[in-house]
Amino acid sequence: GIIGLKHVLEEVSREFADRSDNKISAELIRRLSKLNYIPENSQKDYLQAFLREYKKFVGQPYERSNLEGLEIKVLGSGCPCCDDVEQDLMAVMTEMNLSADIEHVTDPAEIGNYGATVTPALVINGKVKAVGSMPKKPQLKALLSEAAAKHQ
Repeated sequence: GIIGLKHVLEEVSREFADRSDNKISAELIRRLSKLNYIPENSQKDYLQAFLREYKKFVGQPYERSNLEGLEIKVLGSGCPCCDDVEQDLMAVMTEMNLSADIEHVTDPAEIGNYGATVTPALVINGKVKAVGSMPKKPQLKALLSEAAAKHQ
């Protein structure tokens, strides 16, 4: 769900390999903030998540997240509809002050593992919630509220 993450990880791994974790995470958030909306009140969480992704990327040991956020997957080939639902999800999550791991799954085999025969599809916490068409913002808000309530 983070635009430009792979590209920024590649750049920072080349340019900042010998720097401290604090400098690396600050640079990651500086660059990724240009491409993505990062709410002010969530910057600390993003700093930790970006550094974790950086360490995974360069093959360093990393601390697993202890955040108990939602896990959301958008299943589809990468069509504009999939991109729109990702943007809608981020907007609704920001409005609701929710944290979640959003992943866009394009691998047909992995999509098939969810039993989704038509895409796009939406999976929240391992359960398919929509197939063939994506919910609008009010429906997303209801689905996320329900999942967050069950997750607490």
